[in-house]
Amino acid sequence: MRKLPPLTAVRTFEAAARNENFTAAAAELGMTQAAVSYQVKALEERLGAQLFTRERGRVRLTPLGTRLLPPLSQAFDSIEAAFAAHRAEDESLLTITTTVTFANTWLAWRLGAFQMEHPDLAVRMTTGNEVMDLRSGDADVGIRGGTGNWEGLERHLLVQSEFTPMASAEFIAKAEASLGRKIEPRDLFDLNLITPEDDWWAQWFSDAGLAADGVAKRRGVRLDNQANEGHAAMAGLGIALLTPFFWQNDIAEGRLVMLFADRISTRGWAYWLVYPPERRMVPKIKRFREWLLAEIPASARLTQAQLQQAALPAQ
Repeated sequence: MRKLPPLTAVRTFEAAARNENFTAAAAELGMTQAAVSYQVKALEERLGAQLFTRERGRVRLTPLGTRLLPPLSQAFDSIEAAFAAHRAEDESLLTITTTVTFANTWLAWRLGAFQMEHPDLAVRMTTGNEVMDLRSGDADVGIRGGTGNWEGLERHLLVQSEFTPMASAEFIAKAEASLGRKIEPRDLFDLNLITPEDDWWAQWFSDAGLAADGVAKRRGVRLDNQANEGHAAMAGLGIALLTPFFWQNDIAEGRLVMLFADRISTRGWAYWLVYPPERRMVPKIKRFREWLLAEIPASARLTQAQLQQAALPAQ
């Protein structure tokens, strides 16, 4: 166990001794001159010896004070350097934690643009669906799906999790050839659904005015996140419930087709940017927040335009 005098008193002595002036030490430390005098006196009482001689409004170091000053200044220099190195590293690296779906379908495609706007800032993204403690230092900000009920975090709504059935054009063409007509919502009961036990399917069928009692009992490919489900749908394995916002490029380039663009469901679930409130003005967090909150609406407008176009009747 270390037997150290109070560090506040030691720090105050070091500043006063280095400046040889209590007033200058007080200004450096953000203290009053009386507080500096009190801390120095407390340290002298603990040591049982004087550190300064006081004469006519001036202070001079005693031989003991002169001996103590160099090693103490060196120790504080080392402490300052250690924290400065951490600060420099912390300020130059932004770590984002987010879900596999948000990362793979949206953020990874755009993160390079943010980094190019801020070339002095390195960006690291980690993915996973578990909730991470943002005060632990493992990440600076999080992008999470949920209702936004996270105590102790500042949060910004990014996008509502709307969802609608999508499949590849080839899968749809084959199904419609078999039916001899366009696919209707009720036909989905007899087509391959991806992750059919997902209760969002029950929600979508209910919103479409159909009972969904038998959906979860059907066989089908079962995957653990929307990113994988979307790629399975593009591969022709079936129909997936997907969020149009996340699949803009694939919709625009024809890899995915919305079966019923006018039938969009939601469950009050959304994606949010979150971070500890005390870190909101940290420069790297502020820069990322401002970029993301500008980028999301532009992306959402594109999604809305795609939905409107897809809902138009065929000419």
